[in-house]
Amino acid sequence: MMKHRWLLKPLGDTETVEKLSQELNVETEIAQLLVQRGINTYEEARVFFRPKLSDLHDPFLMKDMDKAVERLSYAIKNNEKILIYGDYDVDGTTAVATIYNYLIRNYQNIEYYIPDRYLEGYGLSFKGIDYAEEINCKLIITVDCGIKAIEKTNYANQKNIDLIICDHHTPGPELPNAYAILDPKREDCNYPYKELSGCGVAFKLLQAFCQKTNDSFEELAKLLDLVVVSIGSDIVPITGENRTLAYFGLSQLNTNPQLGLKSIINIAGLENKEIQINDIVFKIGPRINAAGRLESGKTAVELLTSTNEAYVNKIAVEIDCINTNRKELDAEITEHALSMINESEISKNAFSTIVYHEEWHKGVIGIVASRLTETYYRPTVVFTKSNDIITGSARSVPGYNLYEAIEACGDLLENFGGHRYAAGLSLKPENFNAFKERFEKYVMETITPEQRIPVINADLEIKIKDITPKFFRILKQFAPFGPENMTPTFITRNIFDNGSAKIVGKDEEHLKLKIVQKLGDNRCIDAIGFNFANYYQHIKEFNEFDICYQIFENNFMNQKFIQILIKDISTN
Repeated sequence: MMKHRWLLKPLGDTETVEKLSQELNVETEIAQLLVQRGINTYEEARVFFRPKLSDLHDPFLMKDMDKAVERLSYAIKNNEKILIYGDYDVDGTTAVATIYNYLIRNYQNIEYYIPDRYLEGYGLSFKGIDYAEEINCKLIITVDCGIKAIEKTNYANQKNIDLIICDHHTPGPELPNAYAILDPKREDCNYPYKELSGCGVAFKLLQAFCQKTNDSFEELAKLLDLVVVSIGSDIVPITGENRTLAYFGLSQLNTNPQLGLKSIINIAGLENKEIQINDIVFKIGPRINAAGRLESGKTAVELLTSTNEAYVNKIAVEIDCINTNRKELDAEITEHALSMINESEISKNAFSTIVYHEEWHKGVIGIVASRLTETYYRPTVVFTKSNDIITGSARSVPGYNLYEAIEACGDLLENFGGHRYAAGLSLKPENFNAFKERFEKYVMETITPEQRIPVINADLEIKIKDITPKFFRILKQFAPFGPENMTPTFITRNIFDNGSAKIVGKDEEHLKLKIVQKLGDNRCIDAIGFNFANYYQHIKEFNEFDICYQIFENNFMNQKFIQILIKDISTN
């Protein structure tokens, strides 16, 4: 296994931790975990552990919200055709579905549009605007895209089509000349929370519209299952307002999901399980995403908006098949890319990974980039050819700003966008080699030695005795977990197995233990370490070792017990 660095998060201020511990009547370790997450007061802890929908910010704090609601209200009052235009990924399709499902209850003159990934590319397209003109549409609402669509917005304006842009990506130096731009990342926007998903911004528009029209917020809240799917799939921080939206979204997803989501839940084998963010990330999101990757994102919106159960179930089966094809393609291209790297000493020893094959499927190169990043642990760009242009998907390692590396090669590119850990880009074939050389040189000069070693970020160092039922009960309430509120990870040092160590698994690759702090201790705790069988010899001879781990609840034959999931072992 790859060697990891264990990095303990800085401890919070002692006085703040002690005060919070007393006010909440919890262990110091729990208070420490809260302070590490920016929760320093009793009231902040109340919001964290007991979110309320009333905690959501006033949507009219967002710049241009009053204009957006005014324009939407005018369109409805005058029976104008409205086109909801969204990106083809999960965030985009759920955002389109959220607005459509809410408005269609009382307003029929509405359509949606998802661009073709291959013919139109990402974001607002000329073809989409032409379509809006064809159907006599006077208002386009873009979701999860549009913040950099300067030319396209001007094109729409020439056709007397107004744009309300709902986006959550970082704007460029110039904003489009749209009727209204809702983006909390606008420099001139004072909205208190900046990390909403694209679907989250769309929800805020509806929240504002709901307030203006005195509509029932309870009806709008029924769409939070779509919002939480976007939050989980788009890997946005689960902090502040996102955490409140995710909390109630998961509740909706587990009790009364939209018909389309229910069909995906069933087909993914989650119908009798309490769905968590991880299930969205690994099971629900990829199935919705697969439609846009390999065929059309419109299929995903049809799934999420239809009220015909038979039709929805049919689409769910189709999407599941598409997802299976996606996984096969992903595995095949990953294997091909790995062999290309391994055949070249220069590629194997580089500071970055750049691979290109003109026949690779554009829809899965982002997934392949993630796989390669996991394997070689360095900034990675995977390229393929699309309409005489080379297009790429890039992924980074924790701590390294990939976007800046791409930006340094900007003059060689036709287009690029994204953020510090993931980006998309395109260039002419004649610029590929120059890009490859410059990108590698930039990464080599800017990446630190520490950024090239995989890191496990741990929250706290604790003892086995600290893992009590009360401790674990409160720990579970830290959920929903996700970026900036990850599942707590602990380090415990100088421990032993009590003599129960054994190798398990079909290929004898896993390790099952009963861990004690000292030999002879009565208090032990079950542990499982996947792919750690190579430590068996050292551990079974009663040598001490350190572990980095998470704590979870194992439900075996209706018996629940606390178990440790080992993330790494050190015998130093």
